[in-house]
Amino acid sequence: MAERIGKHTIILPSKPSVYGYASVVGKAEGEGPLSKEFDKAYNDDTIDGCPTWEKSESALHKEAVSRAIAKADLSPKDIDLIMAGDLLNQCIGTSFGIRELQIPFLGLYGACSTMALSMALASVLVDSQVVNTAVASTSSHFASAERQFRLPLEYGGQRPPSAQRTATASGATVISHHKGNTACIEAVIFGKIMDLGIKDANNMGAAMAPAAAETIQSFLNDTDTKPSDYDLILTGDLGKVGSELLIDLLIKDFNIDISAVHNDCGLMIYDLEEQDMHAGGSGCGCSAAVVNSIIMKKLGNGSLKRVLFVGTGALLSTTSSLQGESVPGIAHGVLLTNGE
Repeated sequence: MAERIGKHTIILPSKPSVYGYASVVGKAEGEGPLSKEFDKAYNDDTIDGCPTWEKSESALHKEAVSRAIAKADLSPKDIDLIMAGDLLNQCIGTSFGIRELQIPFLGLYGACSTMALSMALASVLVDSQVVNTAVASTSSHFASAERQFRLPLEYGGQRPPSAQRTATASGATVISHHKGNTACIEAVIFGKIMDLGIKDANNMGAAMAPAAAETIQSFLNDTDTKPSDYDLILTGDLGKVGSELLIDLLIKDFNIDISAVHNDCGLMIYDLEEQDMHAGGSGCGCSAAVVNSIIMKKLGNGSLKRVLFVGTGALLSTTSSLQGESVPGIAHGVLLTNGE
């Protein structure tokens, strides 16, 4: 059964398995550096002609979940629980997308940390043996997020260099007590809300970096490990600005240097220069698509053995921004291993 070590980290002795996974993306993501890694890339962000951006996101989410379940050689009736969410009000991208699958549903909101949050919670439930097989998933869509959090695309607003592009993407992970051949989840950590007073809604990386630093140092301290014990410490999604700040914060505040093993999903999903993506990618679907493609593949073939995936989220809304509130950040972590 799961046990807590240190102050924040939960060890999962049964090592729940990644039994299946899938990633589905939009046009820009399919043209990026990871184009060959995704299960499906659409040529049009309407996702085969959906009439609204929100319906497009729902279609994207359903496709990712359906593909992950099928790749696990299962059907929706074999899934005990799906834990999922997105960036839209009341998580409609998720609920409208998966309603036809008729799987017991637990809706989550962790902003861009939702992939790590859903994976962590699903793993704890599987380890506790109250759930045999669960799905963790999330999604985001560039146009639906712009409409909700900033301005409709028709406005033609200009983005500053610190801005990140919300990825049109979805990822899903099937987690089971049955032993798979992809990866195991050995430990999780749930982060604390951190707020250094960042009020710029176009600088999510700076807002989320303090939470990532806090979670990473807590996990390393709890597990008595150091950065070199991991092949990769992967954040998602701090982008260029946030990643640089994270490195600086860990060195300055905790004397921890992760620069040799760090990468960020927001830096991996796009070619920042060729695709003119400013500070990189963001959105729930960004880390979901990266983790459920190239990261899982590398864990499965053994080229990665230990990955600490730390999903980061900015806990803001349009209302809070208009009221002059700061942007709190959250970061949750999942230790993925290849089972060795």
